[in-house]
Amino acid sequence: MNRQHPPKSTHPPKSTHPPRTTLPLRMAAAALATALTAAVGSWAYLRAGGTALDVTRDLAVGLAYVGGGLVAWWHRPANRTGPLMVAEGITWFLGNLQGTGVPALFALGAWWEALNMAVLVHLVLSFPDGRLTSRIARRLTRFSYGLVALGGLLRALTYDPAVVAVEATYLSCTDCGPNLLHIPALTDLFTPVDTVYRSLGWVLSVVLVVAIVRRWQQSSVARRRALLPAWIAIAIASAFLLWDLLLLLLPTPPAGPLQEAVFLLSDLAQVAVPVAFLIGLLRMRLQRAEVGDLVIDLGTDPDQDRLREVLGRVLGDPGLRLGLWQEGKGAYVDGAGEIVRGEGPGRTRVDSSRGTPLALLHHDPALDEDPELLEAVGAALRLALENLSLRTQAKEVTSRIVRAADAERGRLERDLHDGAQARLVFALMALRRVDKGLAGHPDPSLRHSVAEVEESLKLALEELRGIAHGIHPAVLTREGLGPALTALAQQAALPVVVAADPRRYDPVVESTAYFTVCEALANAAKHARARAVSVSARQLGDRLVVETVDDGIGGADTARGSGLRGLADRLAAVDGILHVDSPAGGGTRIRAELPCG
Repeated sequence: MNRQHPPKSTHPPKSTHPPRTTLPLRMAAAALATALTAAVGSWAYLRAGGTALDVTRDLAVGLAYVGGGLVAWWHRPANRTGPLMVAEGITWFLGNLQGTGVPALFALGAWWEALNMAVLVHLVLSFPDGRLTSRIARRLTRFSYGLVALGGLLRALTYDPAVVAVEATYLSCTDCGPNLLHIPALTDLFTPVDTVYRSLGWVLSVVLVVAIVRRWQQSSVARRRALLPAWIAIAIASAFLLWDLLLLLLPTPPAGPLQEAVFLLSDLAQVAVPVAFLIGLLRMRLQRAEVGDLVIDLGTDPDQDRLREVLGRVLGDPGLRLGLWQEGKGAYVDGAGEIVRGEGPGRTRVDSSRGTPLALLHHDPALDEDPELLEAVGAALRLALENLSLRTQAKEVTSRIVRAADAERGRLERDLHDGAQARLVFALMALRRVDKGLAGHPDPSLRHSVAEVEESLKLALEELRGIAHGIHPAVLTREGLGPALTALAQQAALPVVVAADPRRYDPVVESTAYFTVCEALANAAKHARARAVSVSARQLGDRLVVETVDDGIGGADTARGSGLRGLADRLAAVDGILHVDSPAGGGTRIRAELPCG
């Protein structure tokens, strides 16, 4: 049978990040470019008639993208989302270059003023892993960059700021030009070119919204959480679309509070995108913090369904599948007995500390973007499974020891019964024959001595039988638990009522139940001052339940009594459970549950 080994494992982890030695240089270059474009763009905005509040809002949007992008870039060097956010922040200021009064800078700003929208499209479609994974995403991204490059160039060639400055830029400066790229013969084409250019931008926005909606519908819970910043960006694109439609339908641009309110809302929405991304990054870190409690949440003896539930909660992926390695099948098998395949994205293999297969997580591919979280979860899962394996092995060893001890007690009981006890019986019979032969002997002291020896032999035989019964009662081996408990009750120092099912169980289960009752009766007689005891043994499902109830003073505590602690250990060795209910003055109930299925 083929052994499946997915390509990615949490042991040992392998970093996919580029060397951090060059990362600070690239980030420093990005910060320098941001400072240059922000400074020139803000100055140009003021020169073109913008107010201090306008410039402040403009700077807030651009720098929010750059700041969020640098943080994301540093923490996720292998992810292109950070650099894209930085590019969005830098290109945000390009349109402001039209206010510099420098022909070359004006042409640059007029041509590439919508480049930030193309970068935003790229960012939204590739979020959160920074990759364009679908054909429609790649086509939309190429179309957006092509529209800005070709459409923006054609618009710049027809744009004369002296003629259409107000209509084109909504700035109050009249000396922003000239436009170095302007061709005077094409000036009359500006209006139709600009209309087509904007219309294609509207169509692109609508298609972008439809693509993201479909992506959202097809995504899991974990992926939807990761796509939250993309939805904020969609709201931004929709706001710009509605604003442009409003400007197209109205004969003159709306002025006053309405215009200021729309611009303010648009800028706030723009700032929300990088903020939302950083919140998502913080949420990933909080998820990793939850891993510290994961081992505790898994419990001391978790089953596979419990493991899957806890892991799904920590990873934020309710649809997670967990496959545990089964050597016999040579595959990872989930709780339903189905094989979990190890090919494709969204698979994380967890190996043991020795490098052998242990488990396979089939999770949402969006989680691949947080390898630290997957590594931490894998380490916690490895620890839990290895601890469980060690406990299982220890329990098996202890169970074998208990079975071996019971078998040895049975052998000792048989040896005493068939050996020393039989010899004492033969010696007693021989002595009685001697006593009969001395019936007419004239020396009475001789007959008295024989009687004393006979009495000593009887006491020795009774003591030997008691020892043999304490080691392993013969009636338990021959007839089972019910008759053995009845015989035990007959020998008890206080009245005992027994109710037991007339059936046989595994020898180890029977002996464990028997000695549990022995310890309970001893406690009732010695410590509880009980007047009567009831004993029951019955099967409930796949468990044998043995209960001993007395009417004594109560107050029994497993933490203080070595006998009850020993009982709990013996029961645990055979996968049993001991319950002790002993309120002061209310008697004692000792309940033992043993597997018998």
